[in-house]
Amino acid sequence: MFAYLMAWLNSYLSDEEGQGMAEYGLLLALIAVVVIGALILLGEGISNTLQSIVSAF
Repeated sequence: MFAYLMAWLNSYLSDEEGQGMAEYGLLLALIAVVVIGALILLGEGISNTLQSIVSAF
């Protein structure tokens, strides 16, 4: 199964169409927006948790 997946991925990535690169760019931008949003939403909670751990010592 893994060999099949790698063969499909290799054939998909070796396709030399310009549209493919634009899709990868859009996907990367979407992932970046999701990660930034998650960090903004969870940042305060993570900071508080780390502060409580530090203050315990």
